[in-house]
Amino acid sequence: MFKKILIANRGEIACRVIKTARKMGIQTVAVYSDADKNALHVSMADEAYHIGPPPANQSYIVIDKIMEAIKATGAEAVHPGYGFLSENSKFAEALAAAGVAFIGPPVGAIEAMGDKITSKKLAQEAKVSTVPGFMGLIDDADHAVKISNEIGYPVMIKASAGGGGKGMRIAWNDEEAREGFQSSKNEAANSFGDDRIFIEKFVTQPRHIEIQVLCDSHGNGIYLGERECSIQRRNQKVVEEAPSPFLDEATRKAMGEQAVALAQAVDYSSAGTVEFIVDGERNFYFLEMNTRLQVEHPVTELITGVDLVEQMIRVAYGEKLAMTQDDVKLTGWAIENRLYAEDPYRGFLPSIGRLSRYRPPAEQASGPLLDNDKWQGDAPAGAVAVRNDTGVYEGGEISMYYDPMIAKLCTWAPTREAAIEAMRNALDGFEVEGIGHNLPFLSAVMDHEIFIKGEMTTAFIEEQYPEGFEGVELAEEALRKIAASCAAMHRLAEIRRTRVSGRMDNHERHVGENWVVSLQGQSYPVTIAADHDGSTVTFEDGTAHRIASQWTPGDQLAVIHVDEGSLVLKVGKISGGFRIRSRGADLKVHVRTPRQAELAALMPEKVAPDTSKLLLCPMPGLVVKLDVEVGDEVQEGQALCTIEAMKMENILRAEKKSIVTKINAAAGDSLAVDEVIMEFE
Repeated sequence: MFKKILIANRGEIACRVIKTARKMGIQTVAVYSDADKNALHVSMADEAYHIGPPPANQSYIVIDKIMEAIKATGAEAVHPGYGFLSENSKFAEALAAAGVAFIGPPVGAIEAMGDKITSKKLAQEAKVSTVPGFMGLIDDADHAVKISNEIGYPVMIKASAGGGGKGMRIAWNDEEAREGFQSSKNEAANSFGDDRIFIEKFVTQPRHIEIQVLCDSHGNGIYLGERECSIQRRNQKVVEEAPSPFLDEATRKAMGEQAVALAQAVDYSSAGTVEFIVDGERNFYFLEMNTRLQVEHPVTELITGVDLVEQMIRVAYGEKLAMTQDDVKLTGWAIENRLYAEDPYRGFLPSIGRLSRYRPPAEQASGPLLDNDKWQGDAPAGAVAVRNDTGVYEGGEISMYYDPMIAKLCTWAPTREAAIEAMRNALDGFEVEGIGHNLPFLSAVMDHEIFIKGEMTTAFIEEQYPEGFEGVELAEEALRKIAASCAAMHRLAEIRRTRVSGRMDNHERHVGENWVVSLQGQSYPVTIAADHDGSTVTFEDGTAHRIASQWTPGDQLAVIHVDEGSLVLKVGKISGGFRIRSRGADLKVHVRTPRQAELAALMPEKVAPDTSKLLLCPMPGLVVKLDVEVGDEVQEGQALCTIEAMKMENILRAEKKSIVTKINAAAGDSLAVDEVIMEFE
């Protein structure tokens, strides 16, 4: 076996590879840029080698610098992780020339699957289901109708040189095909100067489902079930699960066998993923093959007990697969939520800064695989696994130079319902402060009716959150439980305050039983009856909740037992109450005496400042360029400036017609959130 491997990557995937290498007794080498000198993967590895400035194109994706690190450290093999150089055939060739093993597929497989046209032709030759279509010249509207009938409605009529939705029509019948052909042809000619048109099957109710394959260099290949990846935003996956709640065993088998056939057609060896689009009738069509380890590989590991990183290393060393298809068993259900450094309340814009608090939920090993330990036997009742793959730590910095993923939180349980509930609790217990993050949005998805039913498509986020994410409105039952919990917590805090030392003599402070709890626009008068084991909180209508907890005033995480269930609350202190975050909701909860509540109702509400004449920076980032000058008249929708953060360029545009009166920033400036970039008349 290899004695030393270099990981040509960073962040959580580098940490993930190091864990498996450590288990296998293999030494590891981390590479790092200036921005990552204090990163977690650097401290975890046995050795670390500096490769350059923060931008990836000056460090992590410069082949010569990685080769220099290999030579300097004597690494025998390289694991590329995902992204960066993981699917770069030139990198694989450079390693081969240097006699260093690439922990990934052969160069030929990378090249063949990296070209979309070549990969589709190879898929057709390997008898893999592809989207039916006609790529030749279409003579006229009658020819378009004939082709559409052969393919089967609905069809997508597309401009060959199209982009941005131009020259594209969906046709459901002959008349629409005839009209769509002519409209697309005219639009394509006007937009691109090229009126060539092609037609392909339009996939309705599309779901993104992928098959994990594993092949060795001795001709053996297996598939390890599927992953459902339909919940994505701007083609970026957010939630994944295995298995898919949509597939049946026959479809799973057909997809798996076709995926292995495609892999073997290009002499694939290593772990790889074949991605499919699946329609509402379970017809599936090849999309592409990713010749690397996928971000979402943990859910497959959790339901199969197979360590994919270990298998990649063993295959690269020349070993045969130690398992056959009959050995692959799918046990229970696993869900992965990607925790991103992006603010869901600001259109999911990237957020950078220091993690002033980072406390993931405790990992639990009750599933087939957690931290790469094999688990055998039938799933015991109530078994739950929690796994958090991460590359950050409390006090560490989220850099503007790399992608915004902080962690991948995974749960496993014997059933999908139990896995979802475990994920809800894990998200509630995940403490992240100092940056914007998408934990509230993930919690909202876990409680969404469509997700719970398993009926999501790739349009889920676009359809369910068309105006973006604006937080969660909790139902009455949940509000009452939180109100009761906060009343009990406030009483504990009040009692603690009565016991402060140094009080004046003869000044005893009585803690009352009657309180008014206000949250989410509701006010609940309650009465608290406390005893040694907890409190009973009774509402005006006579309903009551039994509250018990080990919470101590000042704790930022509270596990509250409410009746027969429990709540996990993130707790912050505000004047007269708490900031509570739970199940995607961010609540200001005020607990007052009846007289205080009466007076508070008379207080005027604070009006937000008018920022309509200011352009504020929506995220921490770098000013790439300014498109206007002082005195310019700008029109609605006109580009004003470009801000770069986390490999993304964001163009800020004018909301209305106005004149620029002042510019406070210049190209190259680093700006904080809400910093004023320019002012208008």
